[in-house]
Amino acid sequence: MSFVGNCGTFTRGYKAMIMDVEFLYHLLYLLICALGLFVHEFFYSLLLFDLVYREETLLNVIKSVTRNGRSIILTAVLALILVYLFSIVGYLFFKDDFILEVDKLPNETLLPDRTEAGETMTGEFLYSDVCKAGSSENCSSIIPSDQVLAEELEEENKEHTCETLLMCIVTVLSHGLRSGGGVGDVLRKPSKEEPLFAARVIYDLLFFFMVIIIVLNLIFGVIIDTFADLRSEKQKKEEILKTTCFICGLERDKFDNKTVTFEEHIKEEHNMWHYLCFIVLVKVKDSTEYTGPESYVAEMIKERNLDWFPRMRAMSLVSSDSEGEQNELRNLQEKLESTMKLVTNLSGQLSELKDQVRE
Repeated sequence: MSFVGNCGTFTRGYKAMIMDVEFLYHLLYLLICALGLFVHEFFYSLLLFDLVYREETLLNVIKSVTRNGRSIILTAVLALILVYLFSIVGYLFFKDDFILEVDKLPNETLLPDRTEAGETMTGEFLYSDVCKAGSSENCSSIIPSDQVLAEELEEENKEHTCETLLMCIVTVLSHGLRSGGGVGDVLRKPSKEEPLFAARVIYDLLFFFMVIIIVLNLIFGVIIDTFADLRSEKQKKEEILKTTCFICGLERDKFDNKTVTFEEHIKEEHNMWHYLCFIVLVKVKDSTEYTGPESYVAEMIKERNLDWFPRMRAMSLVSSDSEGEQNELRNLQEKLESTMKLVTNLSGQLSELKDQVRE
């Protein structure tokens, strides 16, 4: 509460408090702590996300998804439309190809218990290796019961996942997007002698190129580009803070070959903390005790006018410029004096020549 209060949140009204993201974040932080204390210890693990809020690099990772959220959502909607269209085509033409292996939960009641002494007649008939009398099978080539059981279990572990359009959509959405080669990686491998073999190849390739390569890479590209823009903006801000004066806005190169360096300028001449202390002094000092500059600055602060800041100006640059002008004037004056002396000498020599000519 003290941290949020120091930001001036409680002095801006209830609407400003509700719209303040920092206040809402600390309120949520306090709520999670209360849930962890009174409900379950699991909620304490959510406090680890505070690292994302404190670290700017991790915060940019989150912003890379939320900043262009509209573009990502619209691209995801396009992906859902394509998945819906491919599901309809699969439901109409390739319904029998949607055969997937599933891992069912073990249920001992479905299979006969062979460890018990009293097996049922059905289990003995299905799983016994003894050749049955009166049967037409060749007893020399009896399939072992373990192999029969494995084949039956394999058949039981396969299911048709496109019996309804909804199941087709779920299958294409779940398995198609998560597979590297698209939905064709999880469907039945067709034979080249089947009449729909060419159509099935086109179906798998279209899904791979349109959904996996184009749409998903569009989403990844938007996220990566946004993260790169955020990183470049961060670097630009850091560069501006290092090479630009916060008060006057002059850059470092303006102080090259001058009497005052850029570091001396931002630490002594235009120290931003000195300006802050002066603003605090003007606000806490009695108005009847203002000096002339303090009255002027107080009026400017009241009107929210920043004209009293030396924008693009600095005393050191002005003094150095004036000194340079004075040096130039001094040089011009010296040149003018030498020129005058030369003209005087020439005029004297000319008068002497005139006298000699007359004689």
